[in-house]
Amino acid sequence: MYSIGLFSKMNRITTKTLRHYDDIGILKPAYVDDLTGYRYYTNAQLLRLNQIIGLKQMGVKLSDIAKVLESPENIEVFLALKEKELQERIADEQRKLKGVQNLMNRLKGDFTMNYTPVIRSLPEVIVASMRLIAPNYDYYFDIIPKMGKEMGRQGAVCAEPEYCFNMYHDGEYKETNIDVEVCEAVVDYCEDSDMVKYKRISGVKEALCILHKGPYATLSDAYNFAMEWIKDNGYEILGLPRERYIDGIWNKESDEEWLTELQIPIGKE
Repeated sequence: MYSIGLFSKMNRITTKTLRHYDDIGILKPAYVDDLTGYRYYTNAQLLRLNQIIGLKQMGVKLSDIAKVLESPENIEVFLALKEKELQERIADEQRKLKGVQNLMNRLKGDFTMNYTPVIRSLPEVIVASMRLIAPNYDYYFDIIPKMGKEMGRQGAVCAEPEYCFNMYHDGEYKETNIDVEVCEAVVDYCEDSDMVKYKRISGVKEALCILHKGPYATLSDAYNFAMEWIKDNGYEILGLPRERYIDGIWNKESDEEWLTELQIPIGKE
C-alpha cells in the first residue's frame, strides 16, 4: 500500500484532490489508520483513479462521474449524451468563429455598413394592420399617416414600448410593387374598418435582428448582409421579414439618422 503522499506523486494529483474524492465518495482509500488518520491506497485503485481523471478531462462533472462509477453498465448511454453535448457546443463555437471571420473579412473590404447580427425572440402582439401593394418606399410617407388617423377614429391605443413594423409578404427585399403589411402594436382589439384591421401575431422564438442606420433606399445592404449571414451559419428563414421603425422622418431631420431594425424569423436547417 502507498501513503496518500506517495500515491499523489505517482499519479501527479494533489493530496487535497484525493481527500476531496474521499469526501464525496468516488475514491476512498483502501485503508485508513485509526490512530493517525493517514490514508493508504493500493495498485488496484489505479484503474478507478484513471477513469475519474479521464472523465474529468472530457469535461464530465464530479457528480456525474460518481453516477457513472456507481452504474458502469450505463456508461455507454452517458458517453453518448456527453458526445452530443460536446458536438452541440463545438457547433456553437464554430458559428461564433464564422461570425468573427466574416466581420474581419468585411472590415478588410469595401463594406461600409458595419452590421452586428443579434438573435433574439420577438413577442406576441396585438396589432392594427393595413395591407397594401406599395409602388415604392416613398409611398409609406403618404399612406402611414392616413393609417394613424384611422386608428385614432377607431379609438386604438398604441402599446408601450412602441412597436411599429412592416411585414413583407413577398418574402424578399423589393423596391417596387411591394406586398407590405403595416403593423402597429396596440393594447387591445378595435372594430375593423376597410383600411385598418386588428389581429394577433404570434411570437417568434428566434429572429435575426440587424440595425440599419440611414435612408430606406440603402436597406438592401442590410438584407444582403442578412441573407449571407443566414446561409453561412446554417439557418433558414422561417417567417416573414419585418422592418421595425425606431427613428425616422417623424423625429430626425436627416435621413442619415433614421434607424431601422431588420427582423427575420430563422431556425436551423
